[in-house]
Amino acid sequence: MAAAAGAAGLLAVRRAPDEPRPAADGPTLDIPAGQRVVWLARTSNSWLHALAALTGLLAVAVVVSALAGLTDLPFLLAAAPFACASLLVLDCSSVRARVSERGLDVAFGSLGWPTRHWAAEGIESARVEIRTPAQVGGWGYRLSGRGTTVMLRGGECLVIHPARGREFAVSVDDAERGAALLNSLSARHTR
Repeated sequence: MAAAAGAAGLLAVRRAPDEPRPAADGPTLDIPAGQRVVWLARTSNSWLHALAALTGLLAVAVVVSALAGLTDLPFLLAAAPFACASLLVLDCSSVRARVSERGLDVAFGSLGWPTRHWAAEGIESARVEIRTPAQVGGWGYRLSGRGTTVMLRGGECLVIHPARGREFAVSVDDAERGAALLNSLSARHTR
């Protein structure tokens, strides 16, 4: 009985094979032949920068107090979680998006690492969408039912729908121009 119910459930939620999507209805740009184009956007969150600085200062305070003899030397190990938290928050406090002939590159943190890349031919469509932290589950790198969102501020997001995988969105200024350029570049590859 349980096996039959499980099989019925699998058949009910089974999806049809993906069909090719029609061309994007999103914005596009006219790119003259032979011209190379690039779009850059950067966003940072000052609250996350402040949190990274605070946890970094706590790590330094623990190290200084242990080295000055104010606490036991094993207390020095307490600096490690604060230092790790500071570096992780600092790495998630800014994002850079770049659209070029290669596709979309999204780099995190002040060092631009880690980076995610989508080839222009692998992007079916790009659009602009207004999103808030409440819609995607909070601030930072969020995984939700809407796909992946890098949310550093509410408002305009560049949203891509890759040929394989789930949607990806990043909150950046002038997202409409980035979406238009991505749609134009991906249309070049489908011709």
